[in-house]
Amino acid sequence: MIRKPKKAVALKYRAGEDNAPRVAAKGEGWIAEKIIEMARKHGIPVKDDPDLVEVLSRLDLSEAIPAELYVIIAELLAFVYKMNGKKGTS
Repeated sequence: MIRKPKKAVALKYRAGEDNAPRVAAKGEGWIAEKIIEMARKHGIPVKDDPDLVEVLSRLDLSEAIPAELYVIIAELLAFVYKMNGKKGTS
């Protein structure tokens, strides 16, 4: 079985400035590993969801996520808030 290179997408949202989360970084292979490493280094929760990453990786950098993805991104944000709560941060 041939193993696909790992992919990663980082999202950014600025309340009051952005209408929706935007793609802040994306990449595969070594770049994906660096994105994940930086997120963990800065205490940003990482969710492993290859299907979501596949969809988000088709977006351009700084592109807002489309309305069709709002529900899944809301679930992702709920995951992040839950993880932050477990760490005692907000």
